[in-house]
Amino acid sequence: MKKVGLTTTVPVEVLFAAGVIPVDLNNIFVTSGKALEYIEYSEVEGFPRNLCAWIKGLYATALLEDIDMVVGVTEGDCSNTKALIEVWQSKGKEVIPFGFPQNKRYETMKEEINHLMDYFSVDLQAVEKVKEKLYPIRQRIKYLDELTWKTNQATGFENHLWQVSCSDFNGNPITFLEDLENTIKEIEKRPATSSKEIRLGYMGVPPIIEDLYTLVEGNGGRIVYNEVQRAFTMAKEPIDTDIYQMYLNFTYPYDLERRLNEIKHAIEERQLDGIIHYTQSFCYRGIEDILVKQKIIIPVLTIEGDLPGRADARTKLRLESFMDMLQDLKE
Repeated sequence: MKKVGLTTTVPVEVLFAAGVIPVDLNNIFVTSGKALEYIEYSEVEGFPRNLCAWIKGLYATALLEDIDMVVGVTEGDCSNTKALIEVWQSKGKEVIPFGFPQNKRYETMKEEINHLMDYFSVDLQAVEKVKEKLYPIRQRIKYLDELTWKTNQATGFENHLWQVSCSDFNGNPITFLEDLENTIKEIEKRPATSSKEIRLGYMGVPPIIEDLYTLVEGNGGRIVYNEVQRAFTMAKEPIDTDIYQMYLNFTYPYDLERRLNEIKHAIEERQLDGIIHYTQSFCYRGIEDILVKQKIIIPVLTIEGDLPGRADARTKLRLESFMDMLQDLKE
């Protein structure tokens, strides 16, 4: 079967209905063990140093891994993707553009998803059937989320990993569910606690810093809310929400205000003590930090990541100081 790379979450139901294997290029890049090599490859190809490492990683991953074609999100994600698509195409890589309509109109979303269905020669009935099959999996991810913030049995990293994997279900929903159920069984064996640790939310794109969750726990905290990763799961949608509306309700590609509303609800529901706002170096989303700190009423620590790997000494020190401050406020 053909492997179709994704630059971010797209209507994956269309791809499964078409019998192809979706592959989130971000996940492959960051877990490849060759992330720095891929960045160097892209820079040798001409990509500038002062460009987001994710873009350079996606470029190399699509060319060097076993990827047949790519669905590139041109609207609602990274502003560099349009240029990235042109470079891929110059290398002979087949790319299908997809956009999350910024006017947030149902008819525009319908046009975008229909275009994707036409390209892969599938109809709405087949796509909706896949959506129904994925629904129970999304609900199990929702349950794992509850094991994170309600009973403190699942770790923040486990929450992050399984939620972010809903972008492509690791290419196979059946084995994904089997592995998920095994993980849930293991987590359920842990004692439920009313943890007195610092309860944190994480907002922003998934981190390129590999030990961020470990550092938080090492400093007496727990991340019990992963904003963008949770949005990837689509788990809040009822089963009867149609495919067009479901991706119109997806908060990540749209304005910050919608995301902030979700975060404010999580602050109250999950009793968060603070927020970690992760931004990627050279990303336009870093500007959003101005509004985040204006509108979020609990303390916010902004962490900027650049290259894949472990946190540097400055980030560790800032995180430790932030946790000490939150502990003082909590006491």
